[in-house]
Amino acid sequence: MNESIATSPAGESRNLAPVDSNERIGVLDALRGFALIGILLMNVEWFGRALATLGTFDTTLTGLDHAAGWLVRCFIEGKFYKLFALLFGMGFAVMLLRARETGRPFGAWFTRRMLVLLAIGLLHMVFLWGGDILHDYAFAGLVMLGYVLLLQKPKFQRFDNPRSMLKLGLGWLSVPFVASALAALVYGVVSSNADLNESWLDEQDFIAQVEERLLLPPAEEADDEVAELSLAEPTVADEEPRDVLALEPSTGAAIAEQQDANDSAAPDDELSDEEARDEAISAEVDRRRESDDKNARELEVFANGDYWAVTAYRFEDTLERIRFTPFFALTILFPVFLLGYWLIASGAMKKPAEHRWLFKPMAWIGIVFGLFFTVAGLSVIQHPATDSSGLLMGTGQTLFFLGQYVLSAGYLAVVVLWFCTDRGARWLGALAPMGRMALTNYIMQSLILTSLFYGYGAGYFGEVSRAPQMLLAAAIIAFQLFASHWWLRRFRFGPLEWLWRSLTYLSLQPLRRMP
Repeated sequence: MNESIATSPAGESRNLAPVDSNERIGVLDALRGFALIGILLMNVEWFGRALATLGTFDTTLTGLDHAAGWLVRCFIEGKFYKLFALLFGMGFAVMLLRARETGRPFGAWFTRRMLVLLAIGLLHMVFLWGGDILHDYAFAGLVMLGYVLLLQKPKFQRFDNPRSMLKLGLGWLSVPFVASALAALVYGVVSSNADLNESWLDEQDFIAQVEERLLLPPAEEADDEVAELSLAEPTVADEEPRDVLALEPSTGAAIAEQQDANDSAAPDDELSDEEARDEAISAEVDRRRESDDKNARELEVFANGDYWAVTAYRFEDTLERIRFTPFFALTILFPVFLLGYWLIASGAMKKPAEHRWLFKPMAWIGIVFGLFFTVAGLSVIQHPATDSSGLLMGTGQTLFFLGQYVLSAGYLAVVVLWFCTDRGARWLGALAPMGRMALTNYIMQSLILTSLFYGYGAGYFGEVSRAPQMLLAAAIIAFQLFASHWWLRRFRFGPLEWLWRSLTYLSLQPLRRMP
């Protein structure tokens, strides 16, 4: 994935050209292969489940299927696309720093590179599988380019250094966690046990009413709402003074005064507490039904639809999902890209053996604390109480999300340290060809799995449980390892890597290796 700039013997810069195999940073290719394996272990589930439920755990699993699903969620989910984002940032740094060394323009070339990747990602999303992440990487890459170009301005040049990249990346990532911690601190200070108990009971009652309405057909639910409102709202006769004055004089006068005060204090169009709650319940019921309908439609289309019916559904879904791409790219991918850039610019990844002082504590802290946060978060998320407590769910999700970042850093450091040993270099080096063909292998995984699971293929959608999915993923990994080694002994790039480079440089790149 790295690029270089070729120079003449006299030192004059020539056109940008792909990196030769002997110029590559070996550990980066090994890490890409490692990350690609993790991405497959995560994604394989979502070729047999509706993407509308992406990120949720299948609570119906038992036995080995439950164990496989839980282990994937603990050790894999959310960790490897972040690791790949780190690698993307590293590749960006390699290309930019080499361009600077030779004084070549960088912006137009890299923009074209990202636009080609964006097109590949969107085509993948529409015509193969809706869970694509390439388009997100491409958008975040353009944001990264914009930031680097901004640093060229005289006013911001003091921030154009590895230390500033590190500070910004860590600071950016810490914002949601610091905000969550402060919110939890304030909430704990101002909320007594009685307040928490009242809130818990209120949420329980809210969920119970939602579940009760979900059991009713929509028409009956509407009739019930009308009936409840008619019982709750006073009639014209109820509002007449004779009903109030029929009480004891002092009590009736007090109630009448209170009604006058309420009428003058609240606008006519302001909802009462009961009406507001009823609207909230109705909105939640509508949201749940809409989600269930979308899930059912996706299951039906993917299990039984022909290729064009599935493609039409994916096109609609793509239009909906890409709305969230800027948010995802800015809040998650961009700061991780910055950290990847720092790892290259600081020299840590170029000479990892000389930076054991960095990678050893990163490995220990990443693995130990990453597992702690991840397991703690999952323990909270998967407890039945979270179904009726937004506070518990939010706490569990925050811990789980934090664990993803920390554990990803641990994985990176462990792989780098192992690569610094002779045995590790041999074992991990076997992953390098797979990593050099990461784009081809990623798309190939989608082609294989959609052909097996979707209705227009073998039709196993929803029929392969979690444990057998792991065996299927292992078989695909073994095949791709063999195929990548075989291909790169004969060709310089993977097929899609060649296409990407040719479109980026606007000229056909030599593909076959010279004898």
